[in-house]
Amino acid sequence: MSKRIGMVGTGFIAGGVSRLVKNHHPDLSISQTLTRRSIRLSPDLSAQHPLTNSIEELIDNCDLVFECSGDPVYATEVVDAAFSAGLPVVTMNAEFHVTTGSYFASRGHLTEAEGDQPGCLAKLREDMLQMGFEPLVYGNMKGFMNHYPKREEMEMWSKRQGIAHEQTTSFTDGTKLQIEQVLIGNASGATIVQQGMVGIESDETYQAASQLGALADKGGRPIADYILSRTQVPGVFITAKHDAIEQDSLRYYKLGDGPYYTLIRNYHLCAFEVVKTIRRTLSGGPILLNNSVSPTLSVAAVAKVAMPKGEHIVRATGGFLFRGEAVDIASCPDHVPIGILAGARLKRSVEPKQILTWDDVELKPSKAAGIASSIFQHRNASLGAANGVASMWPSHPSVKS
Repeated sequence: MSKRIGMVGTGFIAGGVSRLVKNHHPDLSISQTLTRRSIRLSPDLSAQHPLTNSIEELIDNCDLVFECSGDPVYATEVVDAAFSAGLPVVTMNAEFHVTTGSYFASRGHLTEAEGDQPGCLAKLREDMLQMGFEPLVYGNMKGFMNHYPKREEMEMWSKRQGIAHEQTTSFTDGTKLQIEQVLIGNASGATIVQQGMVGIESDETYQAASQLGALADKGGRPIADYILSRTQVPGVFITAKHDAIEQDSLRYYKLGDGPYYTLIRNYHLCAFEVVKTIRRTLSGGPILLNNSVSPTLSVAAVAKVAMPKGEHIVRATGGFLFRGEAVDIASCPDHVPIGILAGARLKRSVEPKQILTWDDVELKPSKAAGIASSIFQHRNASLGAANGVASMWPSHPSVKS
């Protein structure tokens, strides 16, 4: 009997995974797909695989949940239900992990999949650790970035590429990159050099990677960062050190003279690679990566434009009001994670480039908002206790679903 995958989402990734399973993995099946769209008005989707609007129905008819909705608030509801039923969860949803994923990290089998940049970096990390390398930089290779893209440009590129314009905007303004690097940072115990990361702009990938390696080495801790270049492939890299005695051997294998060695994975194939992590999970294998139970990094919301008191935030990630930026939680303890801002309303005016704090917004009630609040309260209470002072967390009403 085939193993049943309950899939959450009907977008680009979901379509790719569905086709791959159907055409190349006869021992697996997509038992149902959870969607918030009208099933009656989605005949094309219904023809591909059974659809449901019920989380409970999905849970009752699968052996594993694959979550790829891209919505951290909705994903929180789904993962909570899956864990209540004792099901493992595989995701391709970095937005979920950096928003509420840490709450679930110790409550069941929760792992991001190989295929997107964080999962590819995690797998490369596993391989390099087995080879004796000491990772210094978990690097993302970005081709283009514009913090302030225009709506008409994003709509044009969205149609051309066949993905949602919210995703196109998040990719372009750097929010998705910041989210991805925060996830691999928390998963691997890495940090960032500065808010938003360094982001070296260079066509000399190996040289730039070594520069980042030197920064990490000087700081005494691995970092998550990126290189920006229109000429490089859209992959990932890890820059690492190795034992001095291996210098001649590594030079022979064309890795250079050291002391920093960079291995590049020059592709990430998203939906095509997800099944590797699904099989790993179904066979009882270990978690590839998640946001960890004690994250030190987060993604803050930075205003793109001035906004008045009372402004309704329809969309934060992938919108035109905010962009995400990686922050160290200890240095920015009162920021609101960008992943829970959809539907919120400003309690006071905000200026361009300002980081949004809990005191600036009234959040739309949700399970995700409540969990995100509890994660950050716990983290700041821990920081306060470590420093011998009261919690640095600002006072604000709790948010419940």
